[in-house]
Amino acid sequence: MHYTRLNNGVEMPMVGFGVFQIPDQDQCQKVVEEALRIGYRLIDTAQVYGNEEAVGRAVKASGIPREELFITTKLWISDYSYEGAKAAFAESLKKLDMDYVDLYLLHQPVGDVFGAWRALEELYQEGKIRAIGISNFMPEQVANLALFNQVVPAVNQVELHVFHQKEDQQAYLASKGIQLESWAGLAAGQFNVFTNPILLEIAEKYNKKTSQVMLRWQLQRGIVSLSKSATPSRIAENFDIFDFELSPEDMAQIATLNSNTTLFDDYHSPSSVETLAGFLGKSF
Repeated sequence: MHYTRLNNGVEMPMVGFGVFQIPDQDQCQKVVEEALRIGYRLIDTAQVYGNEEAVGRAVKASGIPREELFITTKLWISDYSYEGAKAAFAESLKKLDMDYVDLYLLHQPVGDVFGAWRALEELYQEGKIRAIGISNFMPEQVANLALFNQVVPAVNQVELHVFHQKEDQQAYLASKGIQLESWAGLAAGQFNVFTNPILLEIAEKYNKKTSQVMLRWQLQRGIVSLSKSATPSRIAENFDIFDFELSPEDMAQIATLNSNTTLFDDYHSPSSVETLAGFLGKSF
């Protein structure tokens, strides 16, 4: 396993397993147990995923010492306030059945971000969270949060894949000591990523799969990546990226795939913000 050192000195695994859209508790527990057995040590869940309890049970069942694992969960916008964040974190900790989490993120840049962040800062200072960070924040939102609060985020987790490479965002975050982490690292299987000619050619050269090439590309860029699968063979494949290295020519070829295309909603458009706010009963 490769690790990155966050801006507060905490070491974070570079390759992680995510559990988005695995709400079934039994299935989630089984796939997390399998991921841990294979060698993953970073597990990423969230309050809104509805599977924190399953992750906690899988961790307990694995028998792996807690200090060897890196557990991430996230605060949803419904609890974005100082008091709301404190209560929601306590509930997440209870569901995970843990004394602390390694990384706690604000899931979206919508709502009372500052109130929630002040709560995270206090929980961090109390030792209940080893590092605090954000998810889906644009650089200007990162700057605003960092400049007007005490703790600079350790991580920003964003959509990032070969079709949405975000080199400018990575450079900005790196200049501020903030680690970039990806979600949808395999582009959610869209754009025919598993049969893309450039990725296939590179994969065949190393006797690997295109999924492994995409994750290795992120590793070599210094990006923490998350992948997800409910199939044991694919869980293992996505972890098997440490025994080869892409050449500079490979990296340059992959760079040509960038189209700055989001596969999901643009969370920063006014309509998307309004949609998220609508879940909280907010509207113009």
